[in-house]
Amino acid sequence: MNILTKQVERNTIMFERLHHPRPQMARKHWRSLNGVWDFAFDDANLGIQNHNFLKPGFFDREIVVPYSYQTKNSRVHTLENHPIVWYRKTIAVSKKEGRRFLLHFDAVDYQADVWIDGNHVFTHQGGHVPFQIDITPYLQTEDVSIVVRAEDHNRCSQPIGKQSWKDANFLCWYTRTTGIWQQVWLEEVADTYIAEVRMTPDIDNATMEFDFFVAGSEIPARVEGDITYQGRPVTSFRVAVKNNRARIIADVSSEDANFRLHFWSCAEPNLYDVRFTLVSETGAIDEADSYFGMRDIRQEGHRVFLNNQEFVQRLVLDQGYFADGGLSATPEQLRDDLLKVREMGFNGTRKHQKVEDARYMYLCDVLGLVMWAEMPSFFEYSPAAVENFTRELPALIAKHYNHPSVIVYTLMNESWGVNEIYKHPAQQAFVNGAYWMTKALDPSRLVVGNDGWEQTTTDLLTVHDYNADPKTLKESYANMEQAVNGCPSRTSLRHTFAKGYAYAGQPFMISEFGGVAFDTGTYAGKESWGYGKRLEGQEAVLHKIRDLTRVVMELPGMCGYCYTQLTDVEQEVNGLLDHNHEHKFDPAMLREIFNGGSHTGFLFV
Repeated sequence: MNILTKQVERNTIMFERLHHPRPQMARKHWRSLNGVWDFAFDDANLGIQNHNFLKPGFFDREIVVPYSYQTKNSRVHTLENHPIVWYRKTIAVSKKEGRRFLLHFDAVDYQADVWIDGNHVFTHQGGHVPFQIDITPYLQTEDVSIVVRAEDHNRCSQPIGKQSWKDANFLCWYTRTTGIWQQVWLEEVADTYIAEVRMTPDIDNATMEFDFFVAGSEIPARVEGDITYQGRPVTSFRVAVKNNRARIIADVSSEDANFRLHFWSCAEPNLYDVRFTLVSETGAIDEADSYFGMRDIRQEGHRVFLNNQEFVQRLVLDQGYFADGGLSATPEQLRDDLLKVREMGFNGTRKHQKVEDARYMYLCDVLGLVMWAEMPSFFEYSPAAVENFTRELPALIAKHYNHPSVIVYTLMNESWGVNEIYKHPAQQAFVNGAYWMTKALDPSRLVVGNDGWEQTTTDLLTVHDYNADPKTLKESYANMEQAVNGCPSRTSLRHTFAKGYAYAGQPFMISEFGGVAFDTGTYAGKESWGYGKRLEGQEAVLHKIRDLTRVVMELPGMCGYCYTQLTDVEQEVNGLLDHNHEHKFDPAMLREIFNGGSHTGFLFV
């Protein structure tokens, strides 16, 4: 039985949460609203005029939510540009005394307007982060009509990530995503309920800090917590709610653990369960199940430490695209991808230009994979772009805050949207401001300001280097003192730091390399590409991947790497998996390459 099998068996019970849209705040009373909705295009923007969307015949087709209309799984499947789309679904909701109903949208690209029974109740701008609406005041009958209008012009001033802003795909930009593309669900809660909790571990003191935010009617209440590990009690607590907030630090040390704590790590992804109960003068009124991991991540000198032990990151770039689903995936697809990531020898992923489904982070927590979370890029610097970016950033951080697997936030990528950052003071200030804003919202994780090149303020020096020649790749970093303050990549030819900034001893890693193309015939388009010269045959490709990875792993002072990429994505055929997310190569051979055959730390046999 290998270590991966042991991990899956140890966390089998946790997999029962896989189908909950928010596994870290799971209540009993919820239901998915995914599935068939009424749908309409509105190119002339007539739906909102005179409430035309309420008139018979406006909705002239159906769509399968949460897939965007551009995908096959949506059952609409057209690549025509329709910037305004409408959705409608009627559901049965029985209004109850002392209960509220929260309507959740996990992502709608880009601006969403929501009507309940014909009443406009909410507007949200930002295509990547979740929002919720308390629809209780608008419930009149048991049959409730939900209507959503989504508008997305894919402007370069809005964070669009890997969506093409041109009429067709180009380079590494792909099919657009318009409208609803993540989970839609309804949750029943108490009139007063726990809206959010932020959990911050402190492994040095064996404590977990809980910070609760309570919403709804203001009544005298307290939060109680019961913490267990694999069903065995660890501790419990209670704390009064003051001004809709409750904070407490709980001692989670235990004699049951070998060294006071059951640490979360890639080798041992231990998770504590916790049940939160909101109690009023009349008794328990709200209850939610969650979990947490006791994990610490920090930098010190040239190294990164996980739980006070040096940690070498072996990451794979994951863009999260699926052949028939676009950016939308089932929990089983997410699970299968991450099991393959472990199988191929990686210990983490860099989620690239996408804010992923919460169940992805949950799976990383369970399987012991570290993760980099990344803000999708805009592509033209302007006051509007700054406003749009900073509007979504706090929600991105909130979505990832409680997941022990998440160790790094990446804010910008390859100077996209800040193309003049090398000499541009305003663009440099923007990236620095985003860095410090992230630290203000979450000081517990590492932050990369502008991944790839032209860094300003950053916790890691990360370089993208797609040099396909192992010999000259090695030569570029022979003198690390020159490389970290120079232009080491022979492909980008960019400076590691923007003008006025210099290397300050941060840990160094190659955060993108490889990208070796191997087309297995799963792409139906005319032209495909990868980095470097196209090689013939699987053996030649494996040999190239092996040689490049060996060079990167042997560079002096490296704290890790990230290989490009996990899967083929539309015109890009440089994945280790094909468009159907099936193996191109023997995973055992890849494991030997990426795991490096080197093991550190104690070995108990």
